[in-house]
Amino acid sequence: MPRILVVDDDPMVGATIEVLLQRQGFDVTLTDGGETGLAALETQSFDAMLVDIFMPHMRGFESIRIFHERAPAVPLIAMSGYAFASSASPSPDFLRMALELGATRCLRKPFTPGALLTTIRECLAGESPQPKDKKEAP
Repeated sequence: MPRILVVDDDPMVGATIEVLLQRQGFDVTLTDGGETGLAALETQSFDAMLVDIFMPHMRGFESIRIFHERAPAVPLIAMSGYAFASSASPSPDFLRMALELGATRCLRKPFTPGALLTTIRECLAGESPQPKDKKEAP
């Protein structure tokens, strides 16, 4: 049974991911922030990590960098629901930045259960990310 660490400060998001993954046969450890996520990483082993980019007490990408440094062999899926106030202004690509800091994959919130499961299964299988212009198989 694959072990997944979920690190998200939003209790509803975390609980939803936890229930979805448990129903699919994953062993899930849910933590509510960077500090508790790192504590779990120190005492348990995981097959993949889902880490929110923006959480209190850890500035933005600090969490992605630290989680990747502590467990470089564990696939890290960065999640972000960051919304910009103005779609007319150029905005940084936070998910691309997360990849540069060590994330294996990225998911933009809200994501579908199917997208989450596909991303986790691809990470567990060691598959490389698909090019953006390539269509997903049904």
